[in-house]
Formats: sequence, structure tokens, C-alpha cells
Amino acid sequence: MPTPLQALNGVANACQILPNVITGGQPNAAQLRALQEAGGGVVLDLRDPMEPRLVDEPALVRELGMEYVNVPVRAGSLDDATLERILGVLRGSEGRTVFLHCGSGNRVGGALIPHLIIDYHMEEQDAVDQAMRVGLRSAEMMEWGLDYARRNQPRSDS
Repeated sequence: MPTPLQALNGVANACQILPNVITGGQPNAAQLRALQEAGGGVVLDLRDPMEPRLVDEPALVRELGMEYVNVPVRAGSLDDATLERILGVLRGSEGRTVFLHCGSGNRVGGALIPHLIIDYHMEEQDAVDQAMRVGLRSAEMMEWGLDYARRNQPRSDS
């Protein structure tokens, strides 16, 4: 049986950044079916519902028995509320494998930065390096993630 990452072979920028988090660009129907067969549990889609897709992703994901969550990341939505919705899904996945995707991985990278810094205690540069590995190319997306992480990182009392 393939791993969830292997199931997403061919997805742009597919990467297993954390044990239960796979990232990448837009999947097709066959890749979503393979993800489900490999144990995928949640599809967290950062694309706007109006963006063109190869398949009716919400319907197919639900038909396959996986959870589908859409948190659109677009101009005008780069705010704390959007990141908190994304982080809520990642934190609440309860051990299920999450496939976090957008069109290319760029928006995924920006949204992943605070998760890596706050929840995995990664240094900023390491988090940015990982975000770039999954497809981050936009300075605006990077700053969105870094700004949130800097303002919300727990303070140590040492």
C-alpha cells in the first residue's frame, strides 16, 4: 500500500513536511482516490471556491469518506482569522493525515510558517526554508505567516 505522499505522486510540490501533514498543489481525482486508499483523512483546501478545478473536489473528497475543509487564502483574506481557521484544522486533525493544498504550494507555505514556529518550536529561518520547500514563492505570504507567528508565539519566562 502506498504512503499518502506516494499517493500524491505528480501533484505539484508534493511534500511530507510533518508526520501527518502532506502539502502540495491542486490534486486530480485519481490522486484524491489514491490519497484516501493510503489513509488520508482530511483535505484542507486553501483555494478560493471560484478558482477552476479539475474535479468537484468537495463532493469527491466527501464521497470518499474524507473530511473536506475550504479556507480560501486570497488578497483581502491574509488576516489572523484565516490563519486561525487553518491552524485549527491542523491542530484538530487528531492524528489523521491532512493534505494541505492550494494551486501550487505558495499559499500553503505562508500558512504553514506559524504552525511550524508555534506548534513545532522551529526557528524562523528553518520554518521559512521548509515553507519554500513546499512551494512558498511570495514575500507577502511569507510575511503573513511570520507576522502571525511573531505575535502569537508563547513567551518564555526565562
